[in-house]
Amino acid sequence: MDAPIASPCRNLCALDAARICTGCGRTIDEIVHWRSMGDEARAAVMARVRDFPFSSPSLPTSGPPGRPVPPST
Repeated sequence: MDAPIASPCRNLCALDAARICTGCGRTIDEIVHWRSMGDEARAAVMARVRDFPFSSPSLPTSGPPGRPVPPST
């Protein structure tokens, strides 16, 4: 059995006026219901937020979703 799709959360949570997180691009409903979503619903969210213009363009974008990328030394 495959592991569930990890959350795209980058721990930069802040909602804009449209109630979309400026850190990961998910709506408030997607954030609240993430744990109960099936893989198909999670994959749809991930496809939509893949090209989201993150609030901090200086953040590294490589690495597994839902896990912070360690700073390079």
